[in-house]
Amino acid sequence: MKKFLQEFKEFAVKGNVIDLAVAVIIGGAFGKIISSFVADVIMPPLGLLMGGINLSDRKWLLKEAVGDRPAIIMNIGAFWQNVLDFLIIALAVFLMVKAVLVLKEKVKKEDKPDELPVATLTKDQELLAEIRDLLKAKDSR
Repeated sequence: MKKFLQEFKEFAVKGNVIDLAVAVIIGGAFGKIISSFVADVIMPPLGLLMGGINLSDRKWLLKEAVGDRPAIIMNIGAFWQNVLDFLIIALAVFLMVKAVLVLKEKVKKEDKPDELPVATLTKDQELLAEIRDLLKAKDSR
């Protein structure tokens, strides 16, 4: 049991797990912002364009209420609002990932030197290289 707890502790304090936890928390907050943006900013004008309808309140009655049994209703407006939320979040994440990749490529380009320096040999080095080549040629015969 002690080994298990030690392994769990090592796993839990790794950077990747902490980064993931932060991402989930920020993602949840971002999701709330987008949901509010869709519900409070996008949907009202869209409903106005469709004749003053509040799309989030759109419902399809599948079965009338009978006695003490409630009506069966499909909340199609809430569904379309969630679809729109998803599309906006997906677009925002796509643009964010694309921007990060562009920045990474830019940094990679700046870190990489354009040309490698050409080594210039001194006269002594040239003579030694000639002698080496002559000895190789003599050994290969």
